Amino acid sequence: MKLFKVLTAIGSLFLLGLMLTPGLQAGNDSWNRKTKLKFSQPFEIPGGQILAAGTYVFKLLDSPRDRHIVQIFNEDETKVYATILAIPNYRVHAPENTIINFEERTSGSPQAIKAWFHPGDTLGHEFVYPKARAVELAKLTNEPVPSMPTELTPAITSRAPVAELRKAPIKAEEPTGEEVAISEAFAPVLEATVLPKTASSMPLVGLIGLMSLVVAFTLLIVTKRIS
Repeated sequence: MKLFKVLTAIGSLFLLGLMLTPGLQAGNDSWNRKTKLKFSQPFEIPGGQILAAGTYVFKLLDSPRDRHIVQIFNEDETKVYATILAIPNYRVHAPENTIINFEERTSGSPQAIKAWFHPGDTLGHEFVYPKARAVELAKLTNEPVPSMPTELTPAITSRAPVAELRKAPIKAEEPTGEEVAISEAFAPVLEATVLPKTASSMPLVGLIGLMSLVVAFTLLIVTKRIS
């Protein structure tokens, strides 16, 4: 009977852990920020692609602490147009609706996508462009633009593993043409993203599991002493 009570307590702790773990109870759309967006005009994405006006699906592939990877699909998600490296972007107030920011453009050119914010998130995803294009955009917008080596451009549009993007060195191209460390150009933003909302909850799961084991072990000891 006492053993049954102990097992019941362990089960209760496990269920409590699941309820307290963000992300596990939410649907995939919430976890990966899946968003369906309709564009009325063509727009540019990293990798040199110009996507036509239409409906596209944006989803997070993964989201480590200091960088994000975003995928863009066609409307029915049967085709991946790009797998894009991004860094955190920050807003003081969380938007009620999806926000897509664009870089300024030259007359007659499609707008280059800059950042994507999901409803309710103060932390968004600022897209990293291959260096050659990042230099051009920085001069055009008079703002720093995050960049990665131009030779990694094929990794954006191919179906190759994303390992290259996860390990890609990220820099920032200044309007002056100078290349600086990403932490130097985007210091306030990166400092604000100590633990993004989209960070993995797995460490928390591990902590809850460890706590459950400790409590269970303690209960067993107490039970033996009582008996």
